[in-house]
Amino acid sequence: MRAKKSLGQNFLMHARIAERIALAAKLAPDATVFEIGPGTGMLTRELLKLAGKVVALEADEELYEELQQTFATEISEGKLELVHGDIRTYPIHTAIALNNGYQLVANIPYYLTGEIFRMFLTAQNQPRSMTLLVQKEVSERIARSVKESILSLSVKAYGTPKLEFTVPRGAFSPAPKVDSAVLTIRDISRKNFATNAQEEKFFTLLHAGFAHKRKFVRNNLIEAGLISAKTAEGGSPDAPLNGAFREKARAEDVPLSVWLSLSKSVKV
Repeated sequence: MRAKKSLGQNFLMHARIAERIALAAKLAPDATVFEIGPGTGMLTRELLKLAGKVVALEADEELYEELQQTFATEISEGKLELVHGDIRTYPIHTAIALNNGYQLVANIPYYLTGEIFRMFLTAQNQPRSMTLLVQKEVSERIARSVKESILSLSVKAYGTPKLEFTVPRGAFSPAPKVDSAVLTIRDISRKNFATNAQEEKFFTLLHAGFAHKRKFVRNNLIEAGLISAKTAEGGSPDAPLNGAFREKARAEDVPLSVWLSLSKSVKV
């Protein structure tokens, strides 16, 4: 099957790597797994060995038809539910198969990485964990960089990310221009947000703080009208920062704990 560039397809060709991805997900025998873009079924086959049920969403009609034949037995036994559709329009909030807790495991198209993080981490029915094959650089930025970003902070607000292992570009067909890595996000929840309003406020502050990367974060927030100069200095009695912005810190230097503290007290 020839990969379609329009769908961002890079087929995983090594069964051993697919096995390692499935093992990294730490699936229980009764687990329900949601897989985005099963492609040729390399990872799907390994997930079926470990999980109770796999729901696989494939956007490519030709691949969908082939997968129906390849996994006809598993489909008839109810172990695999194969769905034809685009993840960007898939109703994850109301999908019956995902109602009772599930784990997301997938080799996702690079161009949809940010959108998939946002869709599932902010979903009403969040997955219990996410195990994704993404660009190595993205995985390092989220899990290992000492400098924060909107993406890394957004992920850490909901769960614990870890770069499990890297995957060379030669493991795919066609080979992408960059190496990949398996990123897991475990213990996903909304424990950091007491209300929906606080959750929305957190992202408002985050985007404002990173609006001008060369500026100090306190100036970005003051210019956006989200905090006062007095609050930024820790001089306000309701300031949650205790002088955290007194130094010439940029947004990338501010830890998650400070952003969460702000989201609890600042009025937006």
